[in-house]
Amino acid sequence: MKKTLRTEEEKEAIIAEYMMGEISYRNLGKKHGIDFRIIHLWVNEFKGISMSKTKKQTGVTEQAVPGDLKTLQEELRRAKLHNELLNTMIDIAEEQFKISIRKKSGTK
Repeated sequence: MKKTLRTEEEKEAIIAEYMMGEISYRNLGKKHGIDFRIIHLWVNEFKGISMSKTKKQTGVTEQAVPGDLKTLQEELRRAKLHNELLNTMIDIAEEQFKISIRKKSGTK
């Protein structure tokens, strides 16, 4: 396979594609024209797993943190939107059906 330089965005996209669990290292390597062992190395570095004890961490986990942070921020944003949607649905249902849906605090 030919050796090509990949940008960090391309590496992250390939890692994400593998992490989805739908494709193997070998098939992913064939698809992108990269040796599957390189992809395996990228994924392990992304996970923070060192391939050999003599190898020092090259800061890959530090580079992965901003990507993880972005992912977590996006999940938080979606969760907040979902929560707002549910609260709005409860408000509308209470208004239309004249039924109190939310639990009252202190009731037994």
